[in-house]
Amino acid sequence: MSDRPFHVTVVCTGNICRSPMGEVILRDLFREAGLDVTVDSAGTTRWEVGSPMDRRAVAELRRRGYDGSAHIARGFEPGWFPDTDLVLAADAGHASVLRRWARTKDDAAKVHLLREFDPAAVAAGTLEVDDPWYGDEEDFVRCFTEVEAACRGVVSWVAGERTTTRRGDG
Repeated sequence: MSDRPFHVTVVCTGNICRSPMGEVILRDLFREAGLDVTVDSAGTTRWEVGSPMDRRAVAELRRRGYDGSAHIARGFEPGWFPDTDLVLAADAGHASVLRRWARTKDDAAKVHLLREFDPAAVAAGTLEVDDPWYGDEEDFVRCFTEVEAACRGVVSWVAGERTTTRRGDG
């Protein structure tokens, strides 16, 4: 097992709404769970590189007790795959792009839809997080709700994986 912390990257289009919300929420939830996990986020495009998080996303995070004010958008780099354990895509389009960018089958297997980790989303067959950017405040509320539920599932899954891995290393 590697000495580095488990590493999760959340990905959407521009890295200003969905993926940074996931990053901020996951970072706090992992810290609350006492897990040493590195969390970051990126976009599949370079359209917003260097931009702050969308003000509506920051406002919704703040309303729910999270701080997204320091986020700066960046683009995903395929060279990150070897150092990333789990890549969480906001929708199927992002997942497809990420799998194409993966240089190995093992790297492609690291790509999952974020909502795959939310049992209610799986049961409903609603595995994509719709982009709230073109919407209004209600769309950002919905986005936050979907992302937070999935993030709670990610934390549970990572906690289980790390426990299983530690037992197997013994």
